[in-house]
Amino acid sequence: MTLLRLLLALLAALATAPLVAQAPGGGPHILTGLVPETDSPAAGTMVTLAVTMVPQPGWHGYWRQPGDAGLAPRFTWTVPPGVRADAPLYPVPGTLRVAGLMNHVYEKPFALLVPLHLPAGLARGTRLPIRLALDYLVCTTSLCVPESATLATQLRIGDGAIDPAVRARFDGWRRALPRPLGAEARVQRVGATVRLALPLPAAVALPAPHLFVASEGVVAPGAAQRFSRAGDRLTIETGAAPGTGAPWPATIEAVLAPGDGSGLAFTARPGVVAAPPPPAPAPAGPSFGLILAALGGAVLGGLLLNIMPCVFPILSLKALKLARAGGSERQVRREALAYAAGVILVCTGLGAVLLALRATGGAVGWAFQLQDPGVIAGLALLTAAIGLNLAGLFEFGAVSAGEGLAASGGAAGAFWTGALAAFVATPCTGPFMAAALGAALVLPAAAALAIFAGLGLGLALPFLALGFVPALRRALPRPGAWMERFRHVLAVPMLLTALGLCWVLGREAGADAIIVALGAVLLLALGLWITGQRQRRLARAAWLPAGIGVALAAALLTAAPRAPAGAPAVGAAPADGATRFDADRLAALTAENRPVFLYFTADWCLSCKVNEAAAIDRAETRAAFRRAGVVTMVGDWTRGDPAIGRFLEAHGRSGVPLYLWYAPGKPPRVLPQLLSPALLTGLVGGG
Repeated sequence: MTLLRLLLALLAALATAPLVAQAPGGGPHILTGLVPETDSPAAGTMVTLAVTMVPQPGWHGYWRQPGDAGLAPRFTWTVPPGVRADAPLYPVPGTLRVAGLMNHVYEKPFALLVPLHLPAGLARGTRLPIRLALDYLVCTTSLCVPESATLATQLRIGDGAIDPAVRARFDGWRRALPRPLGAEARVQRVGATVRLALPLPAAVALPAPHLFVASEGVVAPGAAQRFSRAGDRLTIETGAAPGTGAPWPATIEAVLAPGDGSGLAFTARPGVVAAPPPPAPAPAGPSFGLILAALGGAVLGGLLLNIMPCVFPILSLKALKLARAGGSERQVRREALAYAAGVILVCTGLGAVLLALRATGGAVGWAFQLQDPGVIAGLALLTAAIGLNLAGLFEFGAVSAGEGLAASGGAAGAFWTGALAAFVATPCTGPFMAAALGAALVLPAAAALAIFAGLGLGLALPFLALGFVPALRRALPRPGAWMERFRHVLAVPMLLTALGLCWVLGREAGADAIIVALGAVLLLALGLWITGQRQRRLARAAWLPAGIGVALAAALLTAAPRAPAGAPAVGAAPADGATRFDADRLAALTAENRPVFLYFTADWCLSCKVNEAAAIDRAETRAAFRRAGVVTMVGDWTRGDPAIGRFLEAHGRSGVPLYLWYAPGKPPRVLPQLLSPALLTGLVGGG
């Protein structure tokens, strides 16, 4: 097969030789380069090299299995002794059919990533010259040209530091690679047909799927492909490659491209594959029942969020204001509607940004704003200011109820209070919103935004009920001295929230950032305390000290040390024999039929930390897993991680937590959002 493809390519090149001289550009038709992720890697580690390839307009290069014609790139490395280059990793290709021949091609700029292993024991400063002779075929729809390039770079043994801009560039190239499926498929030849079956979550959409088989002599690249699904099982049927009946390799490598630019890499072993069921009529779109159920779940989840420690004080504060005010029904309803508008607008806005980022290829999820240390720092200062206001240190009308906005009747203050409640509530949505937000990933944009708006409506319902049902307001306790004491009590959860945000900031930006954040809160508190003293004396420019405190706190946070982009969260190293999430390692473990408990967490995810303390990090759980040989794998999403984001998306989730149990020889099982020790230890006995 390889010889036939080589002959076809050479004949095409010879036949078009008179045209090559007239080919556009006159020079190389694919511009190439060799870029190391770091030019100062540490000894005994692995450094990734990127072979960049930029086809000129109208030209294309080829995937590792080029299809019916063409040639894959050929690599010849010249490296120092002990240095070893792995096989290149290819991004997901596209298809191009020319004269009835199917080609697996790249028509836009792409990069082949090559892991380069360095020997241990090299002295710091040792130079490692790397040289690559690259031969490749570049074609248009009418002619082909064999080209070659000699690429070189030089590494120097160092500390392995990676420039953030270079890391971001490599992250973009890694996002173009197919993601490991993490489960093994089965393949069977039935006459002239090849049939594959692979486990694939039903939530993974396949708008325009195509199967790329990398192994030679298995399928005919140009044959029609038929896809059928039954729950979490996908069956693919296509034509077998013509051949002499030689046995297949022990494992067959392939990539499933859903049609959205992404890909899922998997291996298949020969076995019995059942015939797919008869195709069912394709639904016109998501059913009204699914949308209604997801919307109901969102409203209920938002309602439950009102009891969270960072939201309950804000709601209670607004309720106290209603109990104290005794205003007209019209004014009370205006404030209730303004509060609801602030909540719904922020929830819908965050959902719209999330959908837009995902549409552009970003692997982000719900509560993504809390992966930015700047947002965490701002929220820490804001919640600290609210807590100090509740404690009586100073008066701040816009937060307490909007009394200072007399012209708007308090509506502006209510609106911004609702906006704040929604913004800080998002990390608490995990246990209440997993199903609804997961459904939003596969629904049309309008339906998805309706789900996010439903979350805001549920969060605003208690205050709407107080505003529009006078009997509920009359049921509130009568105003009195207890209200001031209760207000002071509400300061405690808000100040604890500020303290927790400082801790999260330290986990994201480095240990020293905790001290910096607490110092910024102290400067802010000092400015607000002086402002409170001046307010009591009715002094002019009472807010000047608070303004100075805010400026000094912001300046201190700006100068705070930041961890390198993509570095793991501080202290996030898994304990008790657990390992960090790695898709390749997960695939290897499942291929060995090892039981795996995989969970994804983040420092700002309250439900994640509750589950870890109450169920995962318990002695009985660890002992049961140890006896059964369970491998515990942890994915930390505190700072965001494109690989984790893609994995969550493949399982129909928009954020953490996610808990998966891989029993030997079985598809992964999604566990509930709320865990218990009995549930986890029962996995070992029941599989």
